[in-house]
Amino acid sequence: MNCAIDLQSRFVERFGGAPRLFRAPGRVNLIGEHTDYNDGFVLPAAIDLATYAAVAPCDDRRFVVHSLAYNETVEFDLDAPPPAPRRHWSDYVFGVVLNLQREGFALCGADMMLAGDLPMGAGLSASAALEVVVGYALCDLCGVSIERKALALLCQRAENEFVGMRCGVMDQLISCCGVADHALLIDCRSLETRPAPLDPKAQLVICNTMVSHELASSEYNKRRAECERAVELLSPMLKGVRALRDVSPEQLALHGAVLPDVILRRARHVVTENARTLAAAQALEDGDLPSFGRLMNASHASLRDDYEVSCAEADVMVDLAQKREGVFGARMTGGGFGGSTLALVEAGAAEHFMTRIGEAYRKATGLTPQIFRATPSAGVQRVMVP
Repeated sequence: MNCAIDLQSRFVERFGGAPRLFRAPGRVNLIGEHTDYNDGFVLPAAIDLATYAAVAPCDDRRFVVHSLAYNETVEFDLDAPPPAPRRHWSDYVFGVVLNLQREGFALCGADMMLAGDLPMGAGLSASAALEVVVGYALCDLCGVSIERKALALLCQRAENEFVGMRCGVMDQLISCCGVADHALLIDCRSLETRPAPLDPKAQLVICNTMVSHELASSEYNKRRAECERAVELLSPMLKGVRALRDVSPEQLALHGAVLPDVILRRARHVVTENARTLAAAQALEDGDLPSFGRLMNASHASLRDDYEVSCAEADVMVDLAQKREGVFGARMTGGGFGGSTLALVEAGAAEHFMTRIGEAYRKATGLTPQIFRATPSAGVQRVMVP
């Protein structure tokens, strides 16, 4: 709320007038990594850190956006939008606006200011939160009616087609549809969702490794291509296979010999991760935290060894966490190559864990991590300030 209040006053100083305020949460993915673009299953939770937008109409067809984080202002004419991305933070904003207009939504000119408390590059999906809050705020301001799942898909297309990141829909969907105090099991093919309660006896602790390797974007797109190649090679033997979602662990064991070694390992991660994610959602519903933790640990090993998207710093953080008393499980979270890890910790042990894990990681790497609790929150919404 403090972020929203500060944003409101800064908006008035810069633009004048009283803005509407909105927040879209970041997310932490409990399990189900790199399965979303394979039509699979994911289990994220929206968190209490978010990107905020203050917005008010203007008298012409200009769309002006000021980012407090970057201390930059960008603008364009809604009737003459930019034809190509600039490799700039504003691409995420303009991509959403362009997609809204392509869908036939009538947008009005607007002044917008952005702020947030989501750390950038931490693997908590600040980019999706930015897309969602911009889209939701503009629709609300301009009287446009759009269903939440439709907004998530529109924001995903903006990132795929305008920004050039071939992400799945998980990040945008959880930012739109998060449920307070729950993770959300998402079927990334049908977009069906099922809330799974987080037992209050446990807490989510996010550990930002403070590293973000440049490989992330290029390797993400490469992994997606490798998964598509696996489907291409398996489909002659497995009728009806459209994505790795359609392949069972038993089928992969039977037919995996047709895949080159690297492609086999990529497929094995996705296929087993889907199975782990479904089992993890059931474990949450059953209140079986030890089983959930074991599935987290197995997920990290698969991401490290088969999918090869972890990094030395994340492996150190996860290894340190898994060895500490009171920890059910730990894994990297997000696209990989840096960013954050997640630990599921007994509520009574969380404070001690946060202190000790920070000290141990600093000693092992020389880096000072950001460590904080994450509370599952609701999806994008208008914020009312006193």
